Amino acid sequence: MGGSEQAPAGTCPGMCPAGELERRRRQRRLHALELGPPERAVKEYTRPAAGKEPLRPEELRPPAVLLATVRHLLGEAGRARPDVPAAQQCAFVSDRLRAVRLDLAVQRVSGLPCAAVLERSLVYLLRAGHRLCGEPPARFDAHLHGAQVQECFASLRRAYRDREGRRAAAQPLFQALFLLYNLGSPDALWQILQLPSHIRASPELSTARAINLAYLERNFARFFSLARELPYLQSCALHPYVAGARRLALLTFSHGFSSKNCRYPLDRLARLLAVDSLEEAEALCRAQGLTTLEGSVVFQKGSFKDSSPLEHRPSCLLVDGKWGEATLQEYTEGICS
Repeated sequence: MGGSEQAPAGTCPGMCPAGELERRRRQRRLHALELGPPERAVKEYTRPAAGKEPLRPEELRPPAVLLATVRHLLGEAGRARPDVPAAQQCAFVSDRLRAVRLDLAVQRVSGLPCAAVLERSLVYLLRAGHRLCGEPPARFDAHLHGAQVQECFASLRRAYRDREGRRAAAQPLFQALFLLYNLGSPDALWQILQLPSHIRASPELSTARAINLAYLERNFARFFSLARELPYLQSCALHPYVAGARRLALLTFSHGFSSKNCRYPLDRLARLLAVDSLEEAEALCRAQGLTTLEGSVVFQKGSFKDSSPLEHRPSCLLVDGKWGEATLQEYTEGICS
């Protein structure tokens, strides 16, 4: 599509174009989360291909319908179902959110209408990334999921650069989420430093920058202290870095406290690393070749295993314990409205 061509305007009134719905019904390709009334079906993602006919207006959903679609995915389709495993549910919602982003891109939707859709999409993706991080790769492709999160951030931050998009009330939060999700990245920090001063000075970005600095300085006591105080969604964005930070902290301690006669209390280490239990703290130490003895850790730099990274798995203290009683849809609307 050339830059001078006028973008098509969608006219599809429902979450799924009539032609696709009829075709998928005929082929029996409706997902378990779509079974029921016709309005439950959601347009699936189809990769654009060279030489393929451009999408017709009746195949594209206008911004208001896209927003309603995302709200549906976070509500009905995002609710836990005993007959649909969590990883399968995430695959369904993530696919439909990709289709939403494609409809936005084809129509060149920008500004506040675009931001409203992408902000809600990111809430779902960040939460799902933490909830499923312990799943095996065959069920949950963390690399693909991460690529979708980054794509969504890129599109959202472009929407914020639009004259209308700059007024988005949730921009400070989502810029902070971007920095936390790209912790330690010089490019991400540079992009944040180019933002207007009132955005940079927001409480959300001030905290995110403090965590980023603690991570870069290897100040793990401050890093985990700040991580404990983060709200739920920021904690989801930060969590992919927690296992690596714990491993680096143990490596630092192995050099700083290396002595046959030195004993470091395991309960103190568990508090410092913000782990969920003493058993988990002990397992972390043993995974790196460190000895635990009578409730203490024996740090010796020669014993530290410089091997595979620590397992990335859900955390109650740093993430799950911060979730309240609201439904995902209620929580999302409270942040994005």
